[in-house]
Amino acid sequence: MRDVAAQVGLTERAVQRIVGELEEAGYLAHERYGRRNRYEIRASLPLRHPVESHCAMSELLELLVGRAARP
Repeated sequence: MRDVAAQVGLTERAVQRIVGELEEAGYLAHERYGRRNRYEIRASLPLRHPVESHCAMSELLELLVGRAARP
């Protein structure tokens, strides 16, 4: 979470809170591997906000990955 916080410009505590909320809502699941956690995104779920609930998480991820891959 420290690495994610540094990449997005948030505190580690803020990232922990967001990850916890996403786990509680079912968007993330984690498994423990030694001292680390491995997270899985449940991409088939709809987005949480009512205005965007017609879209799946996978659509948002595709959009973000596509933008990140562009030069």
